[in-house]
Amino acid sequence: MAFHQVLGHDYYAKVHADIRKRMAAAGIDLLLLDSNDDVIYTTGFSHYTTERPVVFAISHDGAWLLLPKLEESHAAHQNIAAEPIVYFEFPGIDRPFDVLGRAFPDMTGVVAYSHAISLARVSQIEAAFPNASRVVPANIVQQMRLIKYPEEIVLHREAARISDEMVVAGVGLIAEAMASGGTLPSEIEIESFVSRHAMKIMHEEHADLMLVQGLASGLVYSGARSAFPHGMPTGNPVKRGESIILSLGCRVGGRAAESERTLFIGEPSKIQLDHYAVAYEAQRMATAALIAGHTCASADNLALAFIRDSGMSDYLLHRVGHGMGVMFHEAPWVEAGDETILEPGMITSSEPAIFVPGFAGYRIADTVLITAEGPDSMTHYPRKIDDVVIGSTS
Repeated sequence: MAFHQVLGHDYYAKVHADIRKRMAAAGIDLLLLDSNDDVIYTTGFSHYTTERPVVFAISHDGAWLLLPKLEESHAAHQNIAAEPIVYFEFPGIDRPFDVLGRAFPDMTGVVAYSHAISLARVSQIEAAFPNASRVVPANIVQQMRLIKYPEEIVLHREAARISDEMVVAGVGLIAEAMASGGTLPSEIEIESFVSRHAMKIMHEEHADLMLVQGLASGLVYSGARSAFPHGMPTGNPVKRGESIILSLGCRVGGRAAESERTLFIGEPSKIQLDHYAVAYEAQRMATAALIAGHTCASADNLALAFIRDSGMSDYLLHRVGHGMGVMFHEAPWVEAGDETILEPGMITSSEPAIFVPGFAGYRIADTVLITAEGPDSMTHYPRKIDDVVIGSTS
């Protein structure tokens, strides 16, 4: 049976009902959300974010989406879970938030907006709702997004499967070139190949597709360049004797996952083995520490302490991980400064790493679901040293 990415109106009705319960508890009459990810989360509408506002508005008895005329047919095509309110253009003679305000002429209660909204838009909201008793920020949906609905977890798990397949495809491309004895592919060629592979899987195996920004992509960096954690792929061919990081991911139904592995192009040297052993153990410890009832900080502290105790403090550049949901990076943050209690239904990355300047970076990353029974790694590409050596130098 083909996999379905697109969630139905019954699902969004459940989301809206949960938002309304929280609105009632907070004394909010109208909630406005304008970020691309919140719009996807609440309506199923995916679009390219521009200067033109797209705003989800929910009251106790209705749900609407403010959008520009050019997106009207696009929203209808996606069968969004909200009633459209259309303005013509931005900045507009008839300004977008004025159009929104006129849709609620009797609004005298509390109007709330997401913490993600820009300061420039806050004043426009205040002007659009002059009779509101208050216009205030609220993080209702941001808190909801921490815990995934079962339907979302299905999407994340499929995204994790495809992310692993992207790593398989990247390794296969390098291995085939090594076996032929020819020039190895460049970082850009590898990234392009694995992204196309992910999209091919979706088109062939899924009954429908939610097209989102960052549908499938990744970071591919090898040798000394892999010491830059977010280095962009280059046109230089990867080389035998180097390590390479394949940091790959995709979004299925607008839900993200990533699978990242450090691999060796030919047999690794003693110093490469020593570095990898530390990164491997730190990541194993980090994943094991993602336990419901414990804090995000506790997992970060444990894994980073191991790296420091291994004499590699100078090679530490970042935290253990971050939450994933509609976005690749969102709350909670698996970092010493985040005391959020991990709960079943949260999804985070587990990716402590070391970066040796001028030599190489070593990072292994998995997408991990927090459950009552313990951490559930949804990405499964092997990580033991024998599994991450591509070909040989002979």
